[in-house]
Amino acid sequence: MDLGLVGKNALVFGAGGGLGGAIASALAREGAVVHLADKDFPAADRNAEAIGQAGGKARALAWDMADLAGIDRHVCAIETHFGPVDVLVNNTGGPPPTPAFGQSPEVWSEYFQMMVLSVIAITDRVLPRMREARWGRIITSTSSGVVAPIANLGMSNALRLSLVGWSKTLAREVGKDGVTANIVLPGRIATQRITFLDEQKAKRENRDAADVARESTASIPLGRYGDPKEYGDTVAFLASERASYITGSVIRVDGGLIPSI
Repeated sequence: MDLGLVGKNALVFGAGGGLGGAIASALAREGAVVHLADKDFPAADRNAEAIGQAGGKARALAWDMADLAGIDRHVCAIETHFGPVDVLVNNTGGPPPTPAFGQSPEVWSEYFQMMVLSVIAITDRVLPRMREARWGRIITSTSSGVVAPIANLGMSNALRLSLVGWSKTLAREVGKDGVTANIVLPGRIATQRITFLDEQKAKRENRDAADVARESTASIPLGRYGDPKEYGDTVAFLASERASYITGSVIRVDGGLIPSI
């Protein structure tokens, strides 16, 4: 199936990590020119190099999403040398595991800027050109915790949920301009983040991390953690011409983990 992404300009955040890297690779396989943005430039550069070796077009950017003052500079550089951004994938890192109670206002503010304000500000910067072209994709990766809050991820549950309301509202505002806005929820996808969370839970409960992982996979109807490639392929489809009638949606990629309808 031709997804209609050849030559499209894609900007992917958190692209040095497992999910972001898989998303960038999927878009590049479909012919998009992919800009891999991450605070960890060496990690983004490794993923960009792997994409290039596979025949794709990719470049890494050292970009700290929490730095709101740098947004215009980075986007201007992309627009000047490559043209406007057609596909924006908002994918932020998560806060450390915490209960909802007892976190200081300063910590809440820090992660609100990194995980919410940054997403809104970057989207606002690229949207005018999308609306002018009457084509664009805004895809925001959050967490299954926005549907079924995850224990000891209080800050993540709360902050990511705010992006769901924002994206749904945005979809209604820009749909008539040919721009779609969707949320994608990863379940237990086999990345370093999931390994870290399993290890943290094992420490809290004085258990072996392998036991925690086995217990976790047993709760997933498909009986395994997801492959990052499966997540990336889902995002690539939502970014495509074929997904032009999907907007304002929340797409679960969770192996059936989330118990609610």
